[in-house]
Amino acid sequence: MSKFGKYLWKILILICLLGMGTLDMQAGKDKDVAYLREKVTEQLLDVPISDKQIRTIVETVRPDGTWPGIDYVDVSRTAFQHVRHLNNLVQLAIAYQQKGSPWKGNKSVKQAFDKGLAYWLAHDFQCENWWNNEIGTPTSFITMLLVMDKHLTKGQIDGMLPIARRANLNASGARPSGDRIKIAGLQAKTALFCWDAAQVSDVMQVIEGEIKIVEPGKRGIQADYSFHHRPDRVNNTLSYGLDYINVFAEWADLVSSTRFRFSETSLRMAVDYYLDGVCKQMVYGRTEDTGIRNRDITRVQRKGYFSTQTPERLLAITDYRKDELQQVVKVRKGEEFQAASFAKFFWQTEHFVFQRPSYYTSVRMYSTRNRNMEEPYNGEGVKNHFRADGTNYLSVSGDEYFNLSPVYDWCCIPGTTTCLLDKMPPADEIQKEGLTDFVGGVTDGMYGAAAFDFISPHQPLKARKSWFFFDREYVCLGAGIQSSSPGAVVTTLNQNHLEGPVIVEGEEGRSVLPAGNHVLKDTKWVWHNQTGYIFPDKTTLELMNQEAAGTWFSVSNRTDASKDTIREPVFKLRINHGIRPSQSSYSYIVLPQTDEAALAAYQKDPQIRIISNTTDLQAVEQPATGLVYLVCYRAVEQKLDQNRGVLRVDSPALLMARYHSNGRLRSLTVADPSRKLSHLHVSFSGKYETGNTSTQIRSSYDTALQETFLSIALPRGAYAGSSVSVSFDE
Repeated sequence: MSKFGKYLWKILILICLLGMGTLDMQAGKDKDVAYLREKVTEQLLDVPISDKQIRTIVETVRPDGTWPGIDYVDVSRTAFQHVRHLNNLVQLAIAYQQKGSPWKGNKSVKQAFDKGLAYWLAHDFQCENWWNNEIGTPTSFITMLLVMDKHLTKGQIDGMLPIARRANLNASGARPSGDRIKIAGLQAKTALFCWDAAQVSDVMQVIEGEIKIVEPGKRGIQADYSFHHRPDRVNNTLSYGLDYINVFAEWADLVSSTRFRFSETSLRMAVDYYLDGVCKQMVYGRTEDTGIRNRDITRVQRKGYFSTQTPERLLAITDYRKDELQQVVKVRKGEEFQAASFAKFFWQTEHFVFQRPSYYTSVRMYSTRNRNMEEPYNGEGVKNHFRADGTNYLSVSGDEYFNLSPVYDWCCIPGTTTCLLDKMPPADEIQKEGLTDFVGGVTDGMYGAAAFDFISPHQPLKARKSWFFFDREYVCLGAGIQSSSPGAVVTTLNQNHLEGPVIVEGEEGRSVLPAGNHVLKDTKWVWHNQTGYIFPDKTTLELMNQEAAGTWFSVSNRTDASKDTIREPVFKLRINHGIRPSQSSYSYIVLPQTDEAALAAYQKDPQIRIISNTTDLQAVEQPATGLVYLVCYRAVEQKLDQNRGVLRVDSPALLMARYHSNGRLRSLTVADPSRKLSHLHVSFSGKYETGNTSTQIRSSYDTALQETFLSIALPRGAYAGSSVSVSFDE
């Protein structure tokens, strides 16, 4: 065959091979990886891009690839403005590749991207905060790699991959918990870019394996479905714990139609954690419970509800608890809904939540078992000293505390008893170990109470505080308040946005308060923004209803925190116990979602009776419903009424008794806040047979005393501090 013939033959073979796809760039590549690569890239491109912003980025890039207004020198934990440079690059990449973008394929956009990328690769900026180096910066580079893909040169890819690969499971920050699963997700995306099916498979196993209940003291999902990111056992459910489930749901959805799919067991555990942990620390499942916020309370919030993305992803891959997930989606879309009623105590986290269709509230506490607050990492939350001292935030609309941090009085956190200070202590004095172990809650899932034998680790101050929750209202009691501080001791009822008039009923009658600071003597009730505060004993109050001023920089030492003065009208209500009180007390009833007329009527005919408010016993009952709560700081014998008789307990404990209208005991729920007891012994008037079949509950009847005696085995290990309910036959 001639040379020409051989040459022609090679051309024909080449044409055939091309026709069969042998030389296709995707040929021989793993189909599941190809599918995932495409889906992930679609997600990355599915974000809104501002035409005006892209124009500004393109027009302001300097010849050396930098942008004005960015400090490229300061790489400290409280600065690292380099994030803005990376955000510019990501926006340029998306604008260049996004379908329908007016900038798609635009030469100026590509030139600006290339300049900015070259500058970063030449300097490889790294922050003193590991998070930026192992999560933040790699996230941007992985996005750019997948989005720009074939539009990157080999040199650019060779420079970008090492930075992207800093997000890997051997990195220092890849500890079990929220960061590990997030880093695993980033490593998986890098593996997709590199067509590494084996690595994708390995990382998927890690992500699925992170969905598990951990032992107390370990990082991750706790037995009560709260989330701990660190060994300090601070509640991180809606920060790291939310990222944790979001990443899991993202990958569970992505791999559901591939060989990497997750098991139904893992999916169900994820749904349980999401609904019973995450969503129950949200107001109506759609906005954040302010009480669980840590240093993030000093970040600027954005208006709106949490995204529907995670519940929708879970719905797409499992039918487990489908109706509840659909309800979460519904409320977050702003559709009409009926909020669920529940009570839950997160005993591993010392956090109590209570929701009714008309309101949501919570109590944040801490004990010898956990620390009070997250440290002010990276200069955030520098005034959070008292934000776990029996914090009791109340939400009716869900935005009562929205972006109030700059103007807040940080000595007056709702629910807390504190000594007033002229100046907050240093930020490095925020995180403290709890000093008492009698801290807990009792609940049957629908009703409940919380108790805090409070000794401040910050101030010479102690108090016994408790909260009792009902359908329409809740009761707050404090006893044994004592302090040797030279500052006045106050209990703050609330501090939130001032919305509308403040109306007060006192000895001299009803009055609408003008703006200002007020001292209110012999107060019967106060009404503000759909919420009433009732005082069974006439109380002297301090009330502020006027504008307050401050800056974001005053509560966050980050260089990007604004120093502009913000002014907001604020409502602040507190009880002043005076200087160096020895045995002060307080009692008040909170009536959310009410009007002035209903409040005044309730005050004249209260539906609640305070049985006791002492350092030995704090107890409340609601006669109409037969619900009785007792916080017993020692062994207690309490006579209730003629029909119900006597209730005795032989150790410090929390009790919730529910009675029929005829005085017969319907159920008894108990908890040991100290976590020291193996059994609790309770006795009460009348002869009863328990409806429980558990061998952990033993009962007997004393004919002479005409009392039933119960020996209740209490939960141990990871469930110590949780409640046990006993039901009784009619």
